[in-house]
Amino acid sequence: MSEPRTAAEKPSNLNLPNILTTVRIALVPFFGAALLADHGDSITWRMIAWVIFVVAMITDKIDGDIARSRGLITDFGKIADPIADKAMTGMAFVGLSVIFESPWWWAVTIVVLVREWSVTLLRLSVLRRVVIAADNLGKLKTTFQVIGLGGLVLPLRDPDLPGWLDTPGDLLYYLAVVFLAIAVVLTVVSGAQFFAGVWRQRHTLKGGPQNDPS
Repeated sequence: MSEPRTAAEKPSNLNLPNILTTVRIALVPFFGAALLADHGDSITWRMIAWVIFVVAMITDKIDGDIARSRGLITDFGKIADPIADKAMTGMAFVGLSVIFESPWWWAVTIVVLVREWSVTLLRLSVLRRVVIAADNLGKLKTTFQVIGLGGLVLPLRDPDLPGWLDTPGDLLYYLAVVFLAIAVVLTVVSGAQFFAGVWRQRHTLKGGPQNDPS
């Protein structure tokens, strides 16, 4: 049984969680290329894109659990992990906007991306001065977002699918749309809560970095 790390002992950046995070970032362009192959009309490539998306989301959960349980949380991981997450979901939003060719899709994508990246960048910029933990609403948003995007990445309404898949495909498609719609609402609300939390701690931000009790 390994001994617990002391407060002064920092884990190396070259560890399993950080490797998984780096792999997720590297998968983003491959996911985008697969999703948009043949302008999104290829069943095979859409399925490949879906597999990449699912693998990325699963490793997102795994690397976080490993880092926390084994004391492998690093500054690199704190920065790279949210970037990997937002890059993958952002690519999904942009790719689906290109495929569906709807101004509504682009409007939703812009709103979500502005919220996600502004929150991520602000969280990273104030990381050492205030503690702004991810609340349950933000986690719920992520769950609905991943399920909704994952469902819409699948070619559920492709005309080349077998006829017996028409009804289940339509059902799953509209279910994914509902999940994503809920995610968008939660995205806006949780984003507003985050900025409200930053505003409440504005005096801490003006006062400079807090002393690290460790």
